[in-house]
Amino acid sequence: MNPLGLTILGFPCNQFGKQEPGQRHEILPALKHVRPGNGFVPNFLLFEKGDVNGENEQKVYTFLKNSCPPVGDNFGNPTDRLFWQPLKISDIKWNFEKFLVGPDGKPVMRWHPSINISIVKADIQRYLLEQYTRDVFD
Repeated sequence: MNPLGLTILGFPCNQFGKQEPGQRHEILPALKHVRPGNGFVPNFLLFEKGDVNGENEQKVYTFLKNSCPPVGDNFGNPTDRLFWQPLKISDIKWNFEKFLVGPDGKPVMRWHPSINISIVKADIQRYLLEQYTRDVFD
């Protein structure tokens, strides 16, 4: 958690191009030594690998997806890229789709995986400033 109360959570998943095939004990060493490598150690909480879409999706993702509108209406060409059934418009579209959840546990925003990180950062800063202003002046 940072001084503003923001906590980043990571949820590894192998449903997008089979890009996370490792077992639980292999994920952190792979990040550190392979991709991205160079001694990388995440500075956020990393949860166990699981499904974010389909019949076996984690309940947290069912909640998040039901709380925020979809970030797009298509999956591009899903052949040999997406590994779950059935496909639903509300599904996570690809790795690195992001959600912002408020301190009350309610989802606030959802970003497409291709959105520029500077936009995500600006949206989060704006949200945190709004929360701070509300807390100070209420």
